[in-house]
Amino acid sequence: MLVPVLLFLLGFVLLIKGGDWFVDGAVGIAHRFKLPELLIGATVVSIGTTLPEVMVSAQAAAQSNAGISYGNAIGSVICNTSLIAALTIAIRPGKVKPKTLVFPVCAFFLAAAFYVAIAYTTGYFDRISGIVLLVMFVAYMIVTVWQMKRHPDEEIGESDEKAKVKALWLEIVLLIIGAAAIALGANLLVNNGTILAQALGVPDSVIGLTVVALGTSLPELITAITSLIKGHGALSLGNVIGANLFNLVLVSGTAITISPFRVPAEKLIGGMNASLVVDIPVMLFVMGLLCLPALIRGKLSRVQGVGLLVVYLGFTVFQFLF
Repeated sequence: MLVPVLLFLLGFVLLIKGGDWFVDGAVGIAHRFKLPELLIGATVVSIGTTLPEVMVSAQAAAQSNAGISYGNAIGSVICNTSLIAALTIAIRPGKVKPKTLVFPVCAFFLAAAFYVAIAYTTGYFDRISGIVLLVMFVAYMIVTVWQMKRHPDEEIGESDEKAKVKALWLEIVLLIIGAAAIALGANLLVNNGTILAQALGVPDSVIGLTVVALGTSLPELITAITSLIKGHGALSLGNVIGANLFNLVLVSGTAITISPFRVPAEKLIGGMNASLVVDIPVMLFVMGLLCLPALIRGKLSRVQGVGLLVVYLGFTVFQFLF
C-alpha cells in the first residue's frame, strides 16, 4: 500500500508544478507575441490540459468500451464548467472581453449541435462523424491562430515588454514540460487512487464517477487555480471553454475514429435513455449559464458561479441515487 500512496502523492506534486510551469510558459508566450490570454487559454493551454481525457478515451475506444469514451467527454464538459469554472467565478468573478469570447463559444455550440444531432437522430457515431469532429478541431485551431495574428492584445504595453525576462525557448520548454507533468500526474493520481479506493472497499461504480471522472479533469482544475492565484482570470476561463470544445471535437473525435459506437443506454429514466434526458441537456445548460451572461454583460458574477456549483452537486447526486 505504501507504493500506491507515494505515487498518488507524486501525482499531486506533478499536477501542481506542471500547472505552474504551464501557466508561466503560456502567459509568457502570450505577452511576447501580444496575444490575448483568453485565446492562448482556449488553444495551447486547453490542448495540454485535455491530454488526460484524450488518453483515457483513446484507450477505452481501443478496448471497445463505448461507455467510458462517451461518458468521459460529456462528463468532463459538465465537470469543467459547473465545478472548475464555477469555483473560479465564485472565488474571484471578473470582467471578460465579449468579442474575444465569441468565437470559442460559437465554435463549442456548433460542435455541440453536430454532436447532439447525431445522438438524438441515429444514436450512432460512425467513423465519418469522428473524422468530421477532428476536422472541426483543425479548423478551429487554424482560425484561432489567424485571429491572433489579426488582433494582437492592445492592452499589452511597454511594461509587459520590459517584463520579458525569460528566453522564448525557455517559455516553450516550460510549456512542454508543464503539459507532460500534468498528464503524468493525472495518470498517477487516477491509477493509484483507484488502487487505494479498491483496497478500501469502494465500489467500482463510485470509483468511475469520482476518481476517474474528476481525475482526468484535475489538470483543468489545477491550471484554473494556478491562473487565478497568478491573476490571469482570462486564461482560466479561456482554458475551460477551449477544453470543453476539445472534449467534443478532439477527445470524442479521436475515440469515434478509432472505434465507432452507439450512445450508451445503460441507465433509463421512464424508459428513456438517461444520457439523452439528463447528461446532454445538463451539458448544454451549464455551458449556456457560463457563457451567455459573459457575452451579454461582459463580466462574471459570484451568483453565477454558485448556481453552477449547485447544478454540479445535483447532477452528481443524481448519478449516485438513480
